[in-house]
Amino acid sequence: MKYNLLFVFAFFCFANGFSQDAKALLTGTVTDALSDQPVDFVTVYLKNTTTATETDERGKWRLEIPADQRLILSFTRIGYKETNIDIEPLPANARQQIDIAFPPEDASIEVIVKENRIDQGGMIREEMSEMKLLPSTTGNLESILPHIALGTSSGSGGELTSQYNVRGGNYDENLVYVNDFEVYRPQLIRAGQQEGLTFPNIDLIQNLTFSSGGFEARYGDKQSSVLDIHYKRPEKFAASLSASMLGGSGHVEGSWLPGSDKYKKLRYLVGARYKTTRYLLGTLDVTGEYAPNFTDIQAYVTYDLNREWQLGFLGNFNRSEFFFKPETRSTAFGLINFALELFSVFEGQELDDFTNAMGGVSLTYLPDREKNPMFLKFLASSYRSDENERFDIIGRYSLRQIESGLGSDNFGEVIAELGNGTQHQFVRNFLDAAVTNAEFRGGIEFQKGKEENGDRATKSHFVQWGLKYQREDIRDKINEWERLDSAGYSLPYDTTKLEVFNVLKTQNDVGSNRFQAFLQNTYTWRRDSVGEMKFSLGARASYWDLNKEFTFTPRAQFLYKPLNGKKDISWRLAAGLYFQPPFYRELRSFKGVVNPKVKSQKSAHIVGGLTYDFFMGKLSPTKFRFILEAYYKQLWDVVSYEIDNVRIRYSGENDASGYVAGLDLRLNGEFVPGVESWFNLSFLQARERLDGVQHKTREIGSVDGKDVKFVPRPTDQFLQFSTFFQDYLPHNEAFKMNLGLTIGTGLPFGVLNDNREFRNAYRFKPYHRVDIGFSLRLFDESKRAEKPKHPLRFTKASWISLEIFNLMEVQNEASRTWIKTIFEQQFAIPNYLTSRRVNLRFRAEF
Repeated sequence: MKYNLLFVFAFFCFANGFSQDAKALLTGTVTDALSDQPVDFVTVYLKNTTTATETDERGKWRLEIPADQRLILSFTRIGYKETNIDIEPLPANARQQIDIAFPPEDASIEVIVKENRIDQGGMIREEMSEMKLLPSTTGNLESILPHIALGTSSGSGGELTSQYNVRGGNYDENLVYVNDFEVYRPQLIRAGQQEGLTFPNIDLIQNLTFSSGGFEARYGDKQSSVLDIHYKRPEKFAASLSASMLGGSGHVEGSWLPGSDKYKKLRYLVGARYKTTRYLLGTLDVTGEYAPNFTDIQAYVTYDLNREWQLGFLGNFNRSEFFFKPETRSTAFGLINFALELFSVFEGQELDDFTNAMGGVSLTYLPDREKNPMFLKFLASSYRSDENERFDIIGRYSLRQIESGLGSDNFGEVIAELGNGTQHQFVRNFLDAAVTNAEFRGGIEFQKGKEENGDRATKSHFVQWGLKYQREDIRDKINEWERLDSAGYSLPYDTTKLEVFNVLKTQNDVGSNRFQAFLQNTYTWRRDSVGEMKFSLGARASYWDLNKEFTFTPRAQFLYKPLNGKKDISWRLAAGLYFQPPFYRELRSFKGVVNPKVKSQKSAHIVGGLTYDFFMGKLSPTKFRFILEAYYKQLWDVVSYEIDNVRIRYSGENDASGYVAGLDLRLNGEFVPGVESWFNLSFLQARERLDGVQHKTREIGSVDGKDVKFVPRPTDQFLQFSTFFQDYLPHNEAFKMNLGLTIGTGLPFGVLNDNREFRNAYRFKPYHRVDIGFSLRLFDESKRAEKPKHPLRFTKASWISLEIFNLMEVQNEASRTWIKTIFEQQFAIPNYLTSRRVNLRFRAEF
């Protein structure tokens, strides 16, 4: 018996990796740092050992290594810089993925280890390869962000919009950069149905970084977030083609060497997209003729003048057209014992078009870092927007009570009419915007290092600076009115004259100049036996000649990662002032009047958190990453606003103050070996108070309400959970499943034209939605030798996907329409988002 127990114990130890031959597994992909194309025949080996392997034609490699040992992994290939990576001890049977961007010998850039997802300054870095098959109703990058970014939600527009809110801020508080050019968006869009294609093109993106707050001074003057996108730098020809029931896209990329000088190379990247949501909008309550057409063409071209100087051009043309001729509407709502229906008949139509164009040039100086640790970049760009809203729609409605008794002979029939009336909406709005800017950026690095008894210590300073001038010219013509009548009486009712419910008729011409500057120093200290620390201190200054305001905002970030601990944890702390000078929309009040005296909205941020890398799984442990961040934002000089669908309407005054506090958690990793998934959970409280107003909250049985100090902000969402999960069939990675899930508590809203005391007193229903996609890889170039006659052999990879949007067919709300009955009661009629739809998509890469 004793020997049997010893045998069992020995077998148990061996099975759990306690033997001297215990192994762990490294896998990854090697791509060219300039072109993002796979690199084959790269030798991957452990320093001072005979353990080695090579990458295949797809740049993929795998290598078994000894467990529980600190090792050095090397990558070598003719024509590329040798790269060494420190490997932390891995437990037995663990699996870790290390993807690197390999720099050519003649390139003046360093290796990029893509496995490390936390970039300098606490920004989250993601590659786009995992995202291209995620089911999306918009086809835009921004609709993916709530699944992967901290504290990010799609707001009230739901699946129809690409707008996103970050940690209690609205969409106007987010910065978006593409290759260091700031990106702007149309101003007049009022509903998700009107939204077209946003600037970032997923087919052209190499990687993105995202900060949900507490970002560095080198980024601009906004309060909530930064999305920093970098397009590819192709080295050889590649292309893609995608088509579905919601549109299509295509792109080509490549490089050309016009002469014998290898440092003079032209690289090109061109993409085109088309989107139509007619099929999707057919599920809305309002029936009629929908004709949305959205197109986008853009190009990114670079030319290496020599080894150190590069000239770049980024151009974009975007056209959005939305035609809508409504016919009828039938919306059911209410309670089990009090069921209601709003039935409307329409006449008239809506025709909107938005044309946007942007062109930018850059000149970059990037010498060999060993000879000259300085970089310089000059940028100039111009953005133009021509926006037109035209609609004239009359809706005649009837609010009815429906028999809901299951045993009644009249079940489902109308038993009473509670109200009827007419709504006539007329709009002729036109806006032209021109934004032109010029910017100069630079940086220089100072580095020192020494080694004592094998313990190497390095420290460096990376100083960055920037100057920017921007000219803005806005021409805005507003002509809109709304006529309401209830039970044959025009509202507001007057026996002496006919009045309309709402009138806006103004014309605004605004021209202004902005000046911005920043200075930032990042100090990095590293000792092999202790760890690594980064401290970034910087400040921004800005001046706007329209309101004569000068701002100065210091910011600081601290990151610390110990290297000798048992747990792989890094810590982050950030604090600073974040002032947001107004753009045109913040100046325009509810009445359409521009107030040039509006000052910057101001906030003070403090963000603290940690990143914990660990292994999970018994048989084959896989690396996971857990991120936790807590934050607090104090707000003052706030320009209050209301959100109707996706339109943000500002008060045009610095008339509020408030605060935002919350907690964000994210877990990502390979729950299924080889494919990564993300889980996000956010808790948020966003509160505000209007100056000079005693706020109240509504209570059942009370007319006057209860006094409160703060009320919810329009973006207050207590809880949101979202996930992007991937899986595939066992032993068949060609068949994948992609699941997107979002659950969130309801956003606040208020009564139409209600007293400002009872601000945001109600809530929408909780939002929950599931989108799922099933993808089958039809062909892969690695199988070309096995299938020489395959009909798709001319492609590099081909996929076909079946996508189901709103799998559970949940009726989520976008906004509310207020209807008044003959008894002076008001009902908030829900405007629902889209229902279930099935989409078929094909994608091919060349």
